[in-house]
Amino acid sequence: MQSWLALGPRYLPFADVATPDLPLGRLLRLSLFQVSVGMALVLLVGTLNRVMIVELDVPASIVGVMLALPLVFAPFRALIGFQSDHHRSALGWRRVPFIWRGTLWQFGGFAFMPMALLVLAGRGESGNLPVWIGQASAALSFLLVGIGIHMTQTAGLALATDLTPRESHPKVVGLMYVMLLLGMLVSSLAFGLALVDFSSGRLIQVIQSAALLTMILNGVAMWKQETRDPARGRAPPGPDPSFRESWRTFCAGEDTIRRLALIGLGTMAFGMADVLLEPFGGHVLGFTVSATTRLTALVALGGLIGFAWAAHRCGRGANAYGVARNGALIGIPAFLFVMTAAPVDMPGLFLLGNFLIGFGGALFAHGTLTATMNRATGDQVGLALGAWGAVQATAVGLGMALSGIIRDVVNATASAPADASAAENVAVGYLTVYSLEIALLVVVIIVSLPLLGRRELNNPLR
Repeated sequence: MQSWLALGPRYLPFADVATPDLPLGRLLRLSLFQVSVGMALVLLVGTLNRVMIVELDVPASIVGVMLALPLVFAPFRALIGFQSDHHRSALGWRRVPFIWRGTLWQFGGFAFMPMALLVLAGRGESGNLPVWIGQASAALSFLLVGIGIHMTQTAGLALATDLTPRESHPKVVGLMYVMLLLGMLVSSLAFGLALVDFSSGRLIQVIQSAALLTMILNGVAMWKQETRDPARGRAPPGPDPSFRESWRTFCAGEDTIRRLALIGLGTMAFGMADVLLEPFGGHVLGFTVSATTRLTALVALGGLIGFAWAAHRCGRGANAYGVARNGALIGIPAFLFVMTAAPVDMPGLFLLGNFLIGFGGALFAHGTLTATMNRATGDQVGLALGAWGAVQATAVGLGMALSGIIRDVVNATASAPADASAAENVAVGYLTVYSLEIALLVVVIIVSLPLLGRRELNNPLR
């Protein structure tokens, strides 16, 4: 870290966000909570998804339900943010107690998850237990981890907002997302290497190591970050507003519903492709397993560059919603490239489309989160970021579920020409979903128009 700091703000991305009161080392340390969240997401959606279906022979329907459980808690992120805004403690902390609670929820879920999965799969001596015990315990472990992820991320982003001035918010958002992507990248490589020789004992070691790392990373991230204010803790309770009153005040702001709708529609438009890009490459374009696996890295690379560019543009005073709108504009040709790659037999178009999907999605996510942080007032920072997270996470879950359902329904009901190949038959469902995503992005652009200044309207790609 000292070597990186010596490079200076000119070469180290987001280094110029540091201030004398908030040095870069402290900001990087705070961002470690995003690394733990990225590790948890990779373990749940990536590693355990494959392990449960392939190595443990768990039915795919049960696996799908398990992976959806963490999203059940997503709508409560607004409530978590509201509670952190008005929390009273003896030390005067507001955000740290919620980060700590989220850490404990994550640790608890990971601590007994491997044994729950082995019971679910009927491995070893646990095979004599009723099936419902394995299902219930595994479901509970996934739900606990999901609660911890949402609580930690909501309070952590609110604390980052509290610690940084308004003009630094775009760079803070970029840094937090880069750390999330780096956490996902490093942990996916580490989990893959650790589980090359799969065994039940190795699975227990990997998951419980993730539990321990979560405690360590989040503990280091929280250490001496939030200023203690005992006076706040000793103050009489007073007439704090209720959640309903605060939510009503929040929604009464200018174009609040339009802004939340924009977040949901855009996130769903980009999120529906998450579970279809790799299968499309294999089913329609004939990519090998190793080739389709690299698509995730390609999308992540586009995301990293997108976040850096969005932070640069917002840091220079660009309208955050204009940056988000540009992400939607880039997403339309990205999906068109993906759709036309098979008919014209140009796999390179498919790869370019994947990169642009990651790039456009990063612009959209960065722009909407930066705008949310900039509009949040002092006593509603947590509520505003919680609302953003609730809408964003719910839209991702709905988008992923709908994309699979639409693809299967269309493929089952569509009547293909008699001379069509197998790849052409299965492509119909994918192309329907991609067309729907393009339509959603057009709606996003239309919805965003009232939120843009005259300069952005006159220069669409400014």
